[in-house]
Amino acid sequence: MKKHATSFLETAVLDLPPAEVVGAGVVFGGENGTPRSSLAFASICVLPSGRWLASCRAAPQKIQTRGQHVLLSNSDDEGASWSTPVAPFVADEVDGRPGLWRAAYLTALGGEEALAAVLWVDHSDPDADFFNEETQGLLDTRIFLSRSHDGGETWSIPALMDTSPFNTPTPGTGPVLVGADGAWLCHFETNKHYHDFSEWVHASVLMISRDEGATWPEYSLASQVEENRVFYWDQRPNVRPDGGVLDLFWTYDEANAVYLNIHARESADGGQTWSALWDTGVTGQPAPAQFLEDGRIVMAYMDRTAQPILKLRISSDGGRTWPDESEVTLYELSASSQIWEKETMQDAWAEMGCYSLGLPATAMTPDGDVLVVFYAGPVSDRTDVRWVRVKVN
Repeated sequence: MKKHATSFLETAVLDLPPAEVVGAGVVFGGENGTPRSSLAFASICVLPSGRWLASCRAAPQKIQTRGQHVLLSNSDDEGASWSTPVAPFVADEVDGRPGLWRAAYLTALGGEEALAAVLWVDHSDPDADFFNEETQGLLDTRIFLSRSHDGGETWSIPALMDTSPFNTPTPGTGPVLVGADGAWLCHFETNKHYHDFSEWVHASVLMISRDEGATWPEYSLASQVEENRVFYWDQRPNVRPDGGVLDLFWTYDEANAVYLNIHARESADGGQTWSALWDTGVTGQPAPAQFLEDGRIVMAYMDRTAQPILKLRISSDGGRTWPDESEVTLYELSASSQIWEKETMQDAWAEMGCYSLGLPATAMTPDGDVLVVFYAGPVSDRTDVRWVRVKVN
């Protein structure tokens, strides 16, 4: 009998799905025709108390900068209810130029401490698009840092981060990471100035601070555009339990105007040096990987090869492979493909402006579930920020 019971249990375990959605809801609801119609660029972190802190960018329209601002909210009941959204950051000037906030990426620092990496965008010309289609330049974008000591209830005045020697637009690509040695790792991309007609030399940068953001004397390039014009952009790094860093990239082949599979590379020394890139074999736009206690790695990602679908896969070999059988659907949009036939970089940016599902971000709950936040809606100018909670079996 004992042998039969064990066999049944093993069979039951084998029959379990690799992962399953055990909770879902809306963090921020878009309000059609208002300054909060298009919600995107979500971030989430979980404090030791169990509080979930979330943020997003709100705007009347997705592709325009006019009216954009950052909203924050929190939940003390695991997403069942959320506090009234607030906009705690007052936009400052940079070099005498007014700006607006585009995103706030959140980091839990321990206890009631939290950090926000807030993205400032030049708003000197209110009618200017974020991306200059003629030059491929970007509106000046800077990173400010703000800290909360009370679980996100109040925040310090955002302070401009010194990203020297990178004195071009530096849009951040996610929350500041805390290394195993306590170092802060801030990551961003390099773009060129709005009216610069020279060739765009894109890079994914990781800067290191060993004094909690007072100075940033060290940096490394996690990627740089190749001669064949392959862009490893939207980097999504996260710190492994052993202190290493796994970085995932949404990968675009400009020469052939197509997206390639997600690529990855790792750093064994906390982001100072990097391995060779590898092809994960998975197509899409990734969120930062999350690491389970048993050594497996979880990756949420957007698959836009046909109908837009938010998916998840699991790797058991350090992120080298992500088996098809580990794939789980987290959210799907009742819409046709949002991928266009492209010829130029301008086409790629225009296509992004029409996405109405995407940009997943992740965090771990204290009991080992994976939280994923993302934007979703019928059209790009009318989206909510949603969350799903995933239990990995």
